Amino acid sequence: MNTQRIGAIFEKDLKEFRKNMMLLMMPVIPIFLAIMYSRMGEGELPVFLLYLIVGATYSAVTTSGMMTMMAEENEKKTLRGLIQSPASLADILIGKSLVVGLFTFISLVISLAILGNDEFLAFQPIVGLILLFLFFLLLGIGIGLFTKSVANTSAYIMPVMFLFGFTPMIEFLNLGEDSIAIKIADYFPIMQMIDMHETNSWTAIGIVAIWVIAAAIFTFICLKKVSTDN
Repeated sequence: MNTQRIGAIFEKDLKEFRKNMMLLMMPVIPIFLAIMYSRMGEGELPVFLLYLIVGATYSAVTTSGMMTMMAEENEKKTLRGLIQSPASLADILIGKSLVVGLFTFISLVISLAILGNDEFLAFQPIVGLILLFLFFLLLGIGIGLFTKSVANTSAYIMPVMFLFGFTPMIEFLNLGEDSIAIKIADYFPIMQMIDMHETNSWTAIGIVAIWVIAAAIFTFICLKKVSTDN
């Protein structure tokens, strides 16, 4: 791992990120939602709405941003050149992840500041937020690696946002507590974070960690395939 190469990749992708209107609009989505929810009434917002903002930030900014940048490298046929360059695969992924992480952090901090909620400053929620970031980041890397063009990312972005980012919205479907869909959704990362927030359960953090490991395995498989193909 070379810090100079990571820095060079970070600077290059930061410039490209700022030129891409679609990528620049993604961090605005959770901020817009935060403004809308902050005007819903007096008092504290329900926990599920807070984590809906978190899920929107991670899916719209982290996963979408990483997915788009990796797909763009595939579309321009530059991923092979990067892999064959002196920069290692770790240098490439870390450099790109820093760009996505920067915009994710800015968007999340602004959104939570608008909501005026400081419950996320405790140790346990911070650990959970870090694990969630890693999950959505790895998911974006994995999907981006086998997506051949930026246009094709739209087929994956929406399912990821609704399945993993907006999971709490399943409560509005009136499926009933005994519904299989509800029971399955309860084990999804965002729903586990809500459970952690309400019960202070470290078991919920452990389940999110399992999701991170699963995403890491998925990304590793995709990386092996890309390395073999190249």
